[in-house]
Order: sequence, then structure tokens, then C-alpha cells
Amino acid sequence: MIRFHMVRIFAATNHQLMKHITVFITLVAWLSVTAFSQQAAQERVKQQLAELPAFMERGMESWGIPGMAVAVVHQGEMVYARGFGMRKSDSNDPVDENTIFGMASLTKAMTATALAILVDDGKLHWNDRVRDHLPWFELSDPWISDRVTISDLLSHQVGIGRMTGNRLRFMPGRDPQTIMGFLKQQPFEADFRSGYVYSNMMYMVAGLVIEAVSGMSWNDYMTEHLFQPLGMNSARTSITQIAEQDNIAFPHQEINDEVIVIPKRNFDNVGPAASVMASVSDMAKWMMLNLDTPGVYKGQEIVSLEQMKAIFQPRQRIPLEDPFTEKITSYGYGWGLRHYEGYRIAQHSGATDGMTSLLVLVPEEELGIIIASNLFCNFRPAVRNYILDAFLEIDRDKDWHDHYFNQFEKDKKEALERRAEIESKRVHGTTPTLPLKAYVGKFHHPVYDNAEVSLDDKGQLVMQLWDDDEMIADLEHWHHDTFRAHWRNPAMREKFITFDLDQFGEVKQLNVKFTLRQILISAGIYPADYYRIVEYKKNH
Repeated sequence: MIRFHMVRIFAATNHQLMKHITVFITLVAWLSVTAFSQQAAQERVKQQLAELPAFMERGMESWGIPGMAVAVVHQGEMVYARGFGMRKSDSNDPVDENTIFGMASLTKAMTATALAILVDDGKLHWNDRVRDHLPWFELSDPWISDRVTISDLLSHQVGIGRMTGNRLRFMPGRDPQTIMGFLKQQPFEADFRSGYVYSNMMYMVAGLVIEAVSGMSWNDYMTEHLFQPLGMNSARTSITQIAEQDNIAFPHQEINDEVIVIPKRNFDNVGPAASVMASVSDMAKWMMLNLDTPGVYKGQEIVSLEQMKAIFQPRQRIPLEDPFTEKITSYGYGWGLRHYEGYRIAQHSGATDGMTSLLVLVPEEELGIIIASNLFCNFRPAVRNYILDAFLEIDRDKDWHDHYFNQFEKDKKEALERRAEIESKRVHGTTPTLPLKAYVGKFHHPVYDNAEVSLDDKGQLVMQLWDDDEMIADLEHWHHDTFRAHWRNPAMREKFITFDLDQFGEVKQLNVKFTLRQILISAGIYPADYYRIVEYKKNH
């Protein structure tokens, strides 16, 4: 019995041993396959990145883009950073990974992060009322004015939208608090907290909150508490901080089918919404802060995980064109939140004065991509998708260049057709009702302040807004009492204005059509489906 028992024990032990050996062999095989798979994926990514320059050159030639730069971070390291083309179309200065580009609205997430640092310091809370820190804050509705929170400002749900669009700056020579004095009479575009109304003005207010709470200017606070800890040495918060010798890209714009250099302009009064400039290599550091262990950079905690979670929390839904097929999209604090092929992503784009940017994060893959260019165009999403597909191992037979360029050509054709339709309705052979000098005068609007019409030394009408020497346009007679205003800065393009007469045949009102978002900037400032007609009353 004893012998039999031991045989059974030996048999059982042998069986267990074989089982363990089988498991071990299976594990080794699995690890080998996994290692091989990972190596194959890495090789595929390397190959795709090696082919990226050819893809970039192809797209830049199609759109006429003078210069671009791209950086990629993955699992805590910058794995790619390179410049393409020229900083300025008529120069031989190449773009590299350290060339400074305007980051435009990517600034918004940085402003939100600066506020998160103040939350960590116990100096404010996301749901503080704006009036808790800016007692003078006032909008057109007293009840709403008393209830707007910092969270409302950052998630675009106050209901105050764009004032002049991308091509015109709203009162560029005025300081933010002065601007708020006019904005308090602006009607709401949507009911408070009822929907998504994108607002640079409310991010301007968020910057004022930072100044009130910290005792520092927004510019200084951003530099000291964000850029310096991250080592973002190229980062600037104002164009006034740019030196002549700096490695900076120049803005360009397509006007009448020609890509030209356009003037650099100052966006300081809405700096917290749009004015940060940096190289893609420094923006890679910013992406690292938001990936892996969010809020930590090189072992140093800059923002707590709790507040980083608050930043990326969906706050506001964004309407979908097709809710039956599109995945739900939302907005956090300075970040658009959506999906790409089943992966959750956070991203934002930016566009100001011939500078465009696009940044996307894929948190679960610790992947970040920053793309910058010095021309308005939609090649950026093609580059984004090209890189995403490589790293996410998405194998498809799709040419992202063709996808976006074909759409661009279609959109441009339709925009030019709509523009031609507008111009076809011009009534030729008419003259203004009154002699040109009768249109001269000063006009006023409670929100849009002053407009002045005068005669130049050639006897032609000229319009100036806000007593600002940069905001001067020559008026071309269109038909009847309508004129087309051509801004002397060609990048600002054109707009229509119309004079109204009173019962005595005298000018009583100037109507200015502000384009808040054009259909396609390369086609012109019109056609547009999002605009505002401002009625300036003549001063007497």
C-alpha cells in the first residue's frame, strides 16, 4: 500500500511538473511572440517616421506652406522633432525643431493649468465666482454676472461668443479691463450654461483672475510657474518679447491665390486665449507634463493629479453633425475631448495671423503630437492622422494627404462660387446717394465703440475703428450706399459696410458687417455664415 501510494504521489508530481513545464513553454512562446510583435511595431513606426519628410514635403507643396515643424513624444521621451521648409518664404532660413511658432489657442490649456496651480495653492477654486476675485466683473445680465464661475470661463459656457473673428482683433489697443467695460453691454449669443459658445474674451477674463489672485501679470505667472519649471526656454507670452535674432517663423496667408508674408501683430490683450509662442521641441515638454503621470515633469510635481483630472474632465458637450454615427465630443478646461479609432484623445487647434497649430494627446499610449505651420491651412490633421496611425498600429489603405487636400479643393471651389454669387449681385452703374463728403463723420456703438469716416488726400472715403492707427480701411464704392472696406493690412482682408439715411436724406447710421468666422480664409473674408452686423449711430 505504501509503495502504491508513493507511485501515485510520484505520478501526481510528474503531472504537475509537466503542467508547469507546459505553462512555462507557453509563457516563453507568448513573450517571444509579444517581443517580436513589439519589435515589428517599433520597426513599422520607425519606417513611417522615416517616410514622414516625404509626406510633409508633398503636403507643403500642395498647400503652398512655407514652413512647418513636428514633434512627437512617446512614453516619456521626445522620439521625433524636426522642422521643414523655410521660416519666411522669401528667405533661406530653414525651420528646425527650435523655430518659434505662434501656438495660438493652445494657450488656453496653459492658462487653465496656471489656474490649477493656484487651486493647488489654495488661492482659488474652480467653482469660485469670477466676482469673488474681480468684483467689478459685469456682463449685460446682472443675474448671470453674479454667477459666472471660473469653470464657466474655461469651458465656454458663459454664452458670450466671438467679437470680430480671427482676422480682426477686437480693440487691439485697449487693455482687458477697458474692453470689459464695453463687453458688459454685449447681448448673449446663447443662454448661460445652455451650450458651447467658444469665447476668447472669457479666457481673457481668466487671465485677469490669475493676475488678481497671484499679484503677478499673466505673462510673468506663466513664465515663472509653467515655462521655467518645464525648461521651455523658447516660450514667449507676447510678440514684444521676440528679438530680431530669434529663430522665429513668419506668418503667411494666401491672398488672391498667392501666399505672401503678412505683418506680425500683437495679441496681448487676449494673451491668455491665444498669445503663447514656442518651438515644437519645447511644446514636447508641455505634452510630457500632460501624459504618463499627469502634472509631473521629470519627477517634479507641478500640478496635482487631482487638478489635472479636473482639467481633463468633460465639462461641455460639443454639438455633432451626425449624432447617429459620430462619437460624443466634449470640452474640458482648454482641451477638446474626443475619440480616434477607439482611443480617447485630448486635442486643440490654434490659428492666429498666418500661424496654425494642432496638438493631440493619446493618454493610454502616452503619445503626444504637436504640429505647427506658418500658413492657414488644413494639412495639420493629415499629419496628425499619419502619425497616429503609425503609433497606434492602424493599418488602412488611406492617403491622408489626398483626403484633406481633396476636401480643401472642394471647399475652396464652393466658397469661391458663393463669393462669386455675392459679387454677381453687385449693381453696376450706381453712385452713392450723397456726395462723398456727406458720409464723413464719427459714429458710435455701445459695445463696438467708435468708428470714424473721413476723406483722404485723394478725396476717397476712409474708415478707422477704435481710434487705432492699425484699424484703417479704404472704402471702395460697391453699389448704392454700400461700400467694400479694404484694410490697409491686407491680411485683415475686406468687409462690407452700408450707410443708412434718415427722413431728411442725411446719414444717420453706419452698418459694419463683422465676419466672426469665414467659410475659408484662402477664399476671402466672405462668404461667411457666422457674422454680426453692428449698427453705429452717427454722433451729432
